[in-house]
Amino acid sequence: MSEPYDSRFTLPSIDDAPSTEAGVILMGLDAERLLAGVGLARIADEPALVALAVDQARHDALALDTAAMVAAGITRWRAVRPLIAAGPEMTAAGSLRKEWEQTTARVTATVTGLGPASVACLAACWLRRDDVDKFAEHGRTPEKGSSTRDVLSQVFTD
Repeated sequence: MSEPYDSRFTLPSIDDAPSTEAGVILMGLDAERLLAGVGLARIADEPALVALAVDQARHDALALDTAAMVAAGITRWRAVRPLIAAGPEMTAAGSLRKEWEQTTARVTATVTGLGPASVACLAACWLRRDDVDKFAEHGRTPEKGSSTRDVLSQVFTD
């Protein structure tokens, strides 16, 4: 008789970086949210671009909603995916946390000039690339007022 599946919550290793735990959370997001994160991270990684975006938003020259973030994320993903794909081959680690560490190393080795948010979002997209590619292929973005809009987009549009 086989042992029943043990579904107890396991705590992270005390040696894991906080970014690894954030990565485990990111890997659980759907493709739309991951791509929105890639789109927003493109701005948030560069302080000058953030300041410019805030100034433009104050003057109603920038409407930053979920659809805009997803569209920017799809564009960015399509641009960097071939670079990440050409990166060093890595063996499957068998652990989400080890996979995360290997994938962030792959992303930083293949795409230059990334800040921590872009590295995290692109690594999560790479680990979930089948779902992300399907979503990006169809180019679907949520309509304004749809149920997929989240709090972050409302902050930028209020």
